[in-house]
Amino acid sequence: MNGYIKKKGSTVPFGYELSEIKGYVKPIPKQQESLLKFIKLVQEESLTLREAALQLSEEAGRSISHVGLSKIIKKLEPAPPPSKYRYSAEQKRKMKLAKQQKEIQKAKDKILAKERKLKTEQEIIKKATESTTSNIVIDEELESVAPSVQEVIRDSKIIFHPNEGPQTDFLAADEKDVLYGGAAGGGKSYAMIVDPLRYAHRSAHRALILRRSMPELREMIDKSRELYPQAFPGARFREVEKLWNFPSGAKVEFGFLERDADVYRYQGQAYSWIGFDEITHLPTEFSWNYLASRLRTTDPEIKTYLRCTANPGGVGSHWVKNRYIEPHNHNKSFEGKDGLTRKFIPAKLADNPYLAKDGIYEQMLKSLPPIQRRQLLEGNWDVAEGAAFVEFDPHAHVIPPFELPIHWERLKGIDYGYASESCCLWGILDMNDNTLIIYRELYRKGLTGQELGAIITDMELEDPFSVNGVLDTAAWANTGTTGPTVGEELLKAGHKLRRADKNRIQGKIQIHEYLKLRENGRPRLQIFNTCPNLIRELQSIPLSKTRPEDVDTHASDHAYDALRYMIMSRPRMENPLERMRGFKREMYKPADSEFGY
Repeated sequence: MNGYIKKKGSTVPFGYELSEIKGYVKPIPKQQESLLKFIKLVQEESLTLREAALQLSEEAGRSISHVGLSKIIKKLEPAPPPSKYRYSAEQKRKMKLAKQQKEIQKAKDKILAKERKLKTEQEIIKKATESTTSNIVIDEELESVAPSVQEVIRDSKIIFHPNEGPQTDFLAADEKDVLYGGAAGGGKSYAMIVDPLRYAHRSAHRALILRRSMPELREMIDKSRELYPQAFPGARFREVEKLWNFPSGAKVEFGFLERDADVYRYQGQAYSWIGFDEITHLPTEFSWNYLASRLRTTDPEIKTYLRCTANPGGVGSHWVKNRYIEPHNHNKSFEGKDGLTRKFIPAKLADNPYLAKDGIYEQMLKSLPPIQRRQLLEGNWDVAEGAAFVEFDPHAHVIPPFELPIHWERLKGIDYGYASESCCLWGILDMNDNTLIIYRELYRKGLTGQELGAIITDMELEDPFSVNGVLDTAAWANTGTTGPTVGEELLKAGHKLRRADKNRIQGKIQIHEYLKLRENGRPRLQIFNTCPNLIRELQSIPLSKTRPEDVDTHASDHAYDALRYMIMSRPRMENPLERMRGFKREMYKPADSEFGY
């Protein structure tokens, strides 16, 4: 009964099967060999218990947990002596023998490690000396071989090597959050494909690459198919999940964000690396902010990163510019308001020798219309493609605050949102030439009607009399709940409001008229520089691609809507004497609880 052991309990031990002798189990040689192999890998600390148990289960064709594997290893370890100072001759002989066996095993392990290293070097050298240009040697492989071998390989013509300049800087950047952007053809998308491979050799690594739409995503996937299997033989792509599985257990996932709500696909997920390719295609920073919260890892050897690429222009160009480009000098690390280390790396066509070499691609870019040419050829972030209000000029329309005369007519416009931002703008009419001046703004997300009313009340304490206003008609809608609507809550808070005129086309036309310069050089609309959100939206909000007479409603437009409501209320300056006569009365008279004013 060589190898047979008595069966204990109802479970057959791993590596054994029921024998023809009742009450005994016999060993399964193949399983025994696999078991010993993986026990050695655990003892060498080449694998964790969990990793070893998983791979052993796959190889042996029988499941074993990491707890079960741990118990087996403990049984194989020599039992401690019964006493610290008392050993029998037999015990001493066994201890000496165990020590010798351990030393022999260490020597064998060293030999095996050297053999594996030599084999790795031979394989990498073979890669580097083959005639094909499709094989790729990555940095992680290079670090595993001797410096002399690294030199030989780095000199080889077929090593993956980023273009000198911005592409290299991007892949080497250690900042938490990096934008690689500018002119078209700078090698940005390929860099986005390569960068998540920095931790593809670690099992806990999980990366997410994002584009706006599925067709754009397909282009990224095709590029990864060219690279990943060559960089990591054994890497497999699962088409349904749009997911790469690497031999180490690492994963790279592809996703798209057509709408803000698409971010909830990744709710509850954790990623060590997240990349947004062409991030200016996202209309708001909501997606970035939400997915940044998914950035974490359980592996202390893995650093977490956010990576973005972009060309100037696009619906989200303004918020991207505010986050990465305007706060600090290019190519210099800085700390953002959110505490993240950040860097902007500009790209030029000349940085990509493969496209710039023959000049054909450059000529194609030169043939584009002026705005697109400056964006894609020059990498200019100061021009806005498809901006709805080309008349807007910060020099003419943005002014520093000044003390407002008490007798000028005041009014406000409110656009309500809970999941998105609520915006309230306060305006005043200059009695000298009827210029509308926006002097204050409220721009905040997640407010109930009651909270919004309280904040507006607090902000109006400095006003000498109540401010009439218009409110988004959606805020008056009965949602089926028993409680008051947002409009009713604001009326209860004492605010004098009526329903806004929401004619989108006429409202946009009116804003164009207000932005025009008059004969005296002054426009009909001016904005205090303390209202950054309204300024931002008028600078950047694009035209709708389906309705050119309207703005793109997917872009950030809450301050724009509040302004539109205010202007469509047809504000006019009252007679100053009449205004002053009614001042005391208005100051203390509450708003009508049902109809406002």
